[in-house]
Amino acid sequence: MKRLLPGVIAMAAIVVASNILVQFLFGQWLTWGAFTYPFAFLVTDVMNRVYGPSMARKVVFAGFVAGVLSSFVGTQIIGEFGPLVTWRIAFGSGLAFLSAQMLDVAVFHRFRQGRWWRAPLISTLVGSSVDTALFFTIAFSATLSFVEPANDVSWAGEVLPMLGVGPQVPLWVSLAVADWGVKLSLALIALAPFRIIVRRMLPQVV
Repeated sequence: MKRLLPGVIAMAAIVVASNILVQFLFGQWLTWGAFTYPFAFLVTDVMNRVYGPSMARKVVFAGFVAGVLSSFVGTQIIGEFGPLVTWRIAFGSGLAFLSAQMLDVAVFHRFRQGRWWRAPLISTLVGSSVDTALFFTIAFSATLSFVEPANDVSWAGEVLPMLGVGPQVPLWVSLAVADWGVKLSLALIALAPFRIIVRRMLPQVV
């Protein structure tokens, strides 16, 4: 357990911080949470490289629990337009996180014997894509309104040019594309801290 504690603390801090920062806009298409949440994949990949997939899954589960608890708290806090976190968003966030992170662990393990950058890059790209697709579809797609019928997300279905310049799509699609773009960019940036951290913890591997 002592070996897992730094990973658990880091994962929980990232998840809770992201759940808070997602309430604040950065520009028109993003929230500040988009810049913190992707580092959860860095924590998972470091734990996977150093301690293996079993330990990485335990850290993921700890992050999932932290996310569920913080989302529950958010559903109980009433803001100007209702609860800070709707049940639909809480469900989408939890399912997307757990699915994407577990997939990240599996993909990383599949490529762990290759060049040092392959496993973290490929696993993060795959996991981030699944995370974005699941969360935004569950949270905002009109086809899944039955998840929380009382929650009006019609604003997310407003048809606008994608990111202000592309084809006409629902607003939530633009939000998803912008979020996905940030995740892909941070997947590349995170390779540097991944290598530095792993070299210090396990110098014979990287």
